[in-house]
Amino acid sequence: MKRYSYIPYVFFGSATFSLYVLDELEKAGISPTIIVTTPDKPVGRGLTVTPTAVKIWAQKRSIPVFSPIKLDSDFVENIKKEIKKKNIGKKEKDALEIPYFVVAAYGKIIPQAVLDIPLCGTLNVHPSLLPRYRGATPIQSAMLDDVKKTGVTIMRVDALMDHGPIVAQKAITVDEWPIYEVLEETLAREGGRLLTTILPNWLAGTIIEKEQDHTIATFTKKIIKEDGLIINTETFFLDQSTVSSQEQYDIFRRIQAYHQWPTVYFFWENNKKIRIKITSAEWHDNHLIIKKVIPEGKKEINFDLFMRDHRNI
Repeated sequence: MKRYSYIPYVFFGSATFSLYVLDELEKAGISPTIIVTTPDKPVGRGLTVTPTAVKIWAQKRSIPVFSPIKLDSDFVENIKKEIKKKNIGKKEKDALEIPYFVVAAYGKIIPQAVLDIPLCGTLNVHPSLLPRYRGATPIQSAMLDDVKKTGVTIMRVDALMDHGPIVAQKAITVDEWPIYEVLEETLAREGGRLLTTILPNWLAGTIIEKEQDHTIATFTKKIIKEDGLIINTETFFLDQSTVSSQEQYDIFRRIQAYHQWPTVYFFWENNKKIRIKITSAEWHDNHLIIKKVIPEGKKEINFDLFMRDHRNI
């Protein structure tokens, strides 16, 4: 990968998607000067307060990291102080200058007061072909809609959500739907590489940005735990012919799209009602094949074994 002369910038990100983008930027020799991520939060059954993976990534590389609850005036003041610290040796009038920010799955709306800080603007790596699938769940939404021509967009951020002009795009065609995590990594790495390719020309002002066609914009919805529930499953699993191939394919795409969270699940009556998570499935010969499940309170098992033990109960 081609390496460029380093230009300082601030990176905003919180999710696994952000990590893959950071990896590609690091490979190109353009790791961020400062990183901003969301605050530490309780994780797991023990509710252990845990930093984001992005914060851990930054700390391992001794990159200054901020985890503000709000991007308010205090944050603006603090980030400007850090920029000034990084620009020691520059003339006073240039000490607060930083060329650009990068955003990739940060998880918060960035206010205009923050967007006004960088000289050239803020670029966002978004995993869809904007203006389609604006919002927080573009990958899952494309999977659920069976839109196999997807891709990544580099856009300049404005005050509205995923609304700014397009700097660059790369289309990617999916032959068969993988689990969410696989597609997330593919799109994030493509987005990171695309960003490193266009960045020098964008900073030089030689890329013509393209306004989005807002009349055809589509918006994604927030995913909730209940979205993973599939119903009438006992009838389906006991006799698959009761459910059409299209319905089975819809369930398959949900399993793949919700693999990371909330996972697809169903309830089974076995003296008491238990929840069963589907952790692995395949689509073969126009049929859904469940491979592995996690019964409530137990370890992952092959679905065939689960059905053998529960079919006649």
